[in-house]
Amino acid sequence: MGYESVKKMWSDYLLSLSEDSENTIKEYSVWHFCNDEKSANELAKLVKLGIKRATTSSLWALEHDNESIPHVGEYSVIIDWNGKAQCIIQTTKVDIIPFSEVSSEFAEMEGEGDKSLFYWREVHKKFFAEELESIGLKFSEEMPVVCEEFKVIFQ
Repeated sequence: MGYESVKKMWSDYLLSLSEDSENTIKEYSVWHFCNDEKSANELAKLVKLGIKRATTSSLWALEHDNESIPHVGEYSVIIDWNGKAQCIIQTTKVDIIPFSEVSSEFAEMEGEGDKSLFYWREVHKKFFAEELESIGLKFSEEMPVVCEEFKVIFQ
């Protein structure tokens, strides 16, 4: 999959800062939300609208896949399911806490469904249970999750 739109968006972002890709020290990752087309596209739209300002990952799944834990200041180009760049976000806060300790404030920042903690728990419990089962692990209310807050910096 070619990421021409990603390269163009990143280049346009750097130009807006009077930088270019040859001389910048900034790096970025490229990813989409969720594991299905409908959710990935809907969540990217919520980010662009400023409704979704946070996301949650399973620490166990990140470790299993040898993926790095997000860090403050990190840049990400959010793509839709088909790989088209939607926006650039920058991570503003990262906490690793047990699933059971995610707050209603954080659930609201995730911006999904009715934005309630009940909705967040139901959707994420199902998602994490499926994700962990695929790597031979079981969901637990005490499992560590990575709670990442971000802001849209370019679209």
